[in-house]
Amino acid sequence: MTKQKYNFMKYLLFIFLAINLTFFVSCNLQNNKKEKIITVTNTLDMPRSFETVKISKQELGIKSDSVFKKVGIVEVETGKVVLFQHFDSNNDGENDVILFQPDVKPKSTKKYIAKVLNPQPQFKSKVFSRFVPERTDDYAWENDRVAFRTFGPEAQRMIEQNIPGGTLTSGIDCWMKKVDYPIINKWYEKSTKGTGTYHVDTGEGFDNYHVGSSRGCGGIGIWENELLWTSRNFTTWKRLANGPIRTSFELSYADWQAGEQKVNEKKVISLDLGSNLTCVDVTIKGTNKITAGITLHEKAGAITTNVKNGWFNYWEPHPDMNYEMGTAIVVVPKYFTSYREYLSETKDSSHLLVDMKVLNQKVTYYTGFFWTGSKQFANQKEWENYLTDFTIKLKNPLKVEIQ
Repeated sequence: MTKQKYNFMKYLLFIFLAINLTFFVSCNLQNNKKEKIITVTNTLDMPRSFETVKISKQELGIKSDSVFKKVGIVEVETGKVVLFQHFDSNNDGENDVILFQPDVKPKSTKKYIAKVLNPQPQFKSKVFSRFVPERTDDYAWENDRVAFRTFGPEAQRMIEQNIPGGTLTSGIDCWMKKVDYPIINKWYEKSTKGTGTYHVDTGEGFDNYHVGSSRGCGGIGIWENELLWTSRNFTTWKRLANGPIRTSFELSYADWQAGEQKVNEKKVISLDLGSNLTCVDVTIKGTNKITAGITLHEKAGAITTNVKNGWFNYWEPHPDMNYEMGTAIVVVPKYFTSYREYLSETKDSSHLLVDMKVLNQKVTYYTGFFWTGSKQFANQKEWENYLTDFTIKLKNPLKVEIQ
């Protein structure tokens, strides 16, 4: 090979490598555009965990749904993928935000990266909800700490036609679980197959909470003319999300009367990992106020409140079963107006009532419980400290910056 040919081959090789290097750098730059640094700041003098942060597709600068569904969250300090969930925040059928729960020390910051992950991790979910047609027509939901259910049209029809086993209420039932794994399917299965009952504690907890016709743990109504007017059982349901961080669903109700008012009610209920409180987003027409209630059962317990921080609690002893229980409502501050204790000799009518104003046909509040059998807290004081901390965090959300 002549020297001229050798030099020409070197030149071609140089051009080839330069083109490939340019392509490589260009691809990396394009990929880096899909990566965003998320800085989470905790301004409070308390640790923050199990608080759900949501980052929108638009904030990440991603237009493609196919790209967005591959995006996950990585902790910068450790390089580990953290638990995350793609979520449809506006119920249009397309996921548009990504949820995750930062763990941030007091008055400090923590950094995460949103980036394309290939392959996508598979998470085991501890949050769950579903319609339960095999047990009349309950809708049940749970996370690693608490479980709830409410009741559908078949349960209402059974009451109206004097058929045993029905339930007539739009109130919320509590299932007292001891374990952090899902129990809804297991408890219903043993009940419907006749192999056991969820009304007896065999180590995982049990259903010993009475709803009847009451508001149970946080059901709503309208206080008008010294009466609490309420909807009946839900008529339709739609599950919106099912973990691993949040389960969410929508319930609709037949129009109902509150005095002279005709009311239209719809709820989106969600429950996040690590929380004893489920979020209730109410869309309501025909009224400018609603009232959420906690049943007082036999009026053997004590009401405790913290109006400044916006929580209202009923602490109830159950000496026959050797446990105590707190059921609470937490109000988003802009909606709160007042509260009252309503006592009645009529069964299931005594309540702790929390009044809220309707803004643009919307109200948001939280409701939930703790029972001492779960050992999640040591006593009533610790439960009420949890409620105070929850409300402080609600008023001072984690600050999120995206770069």
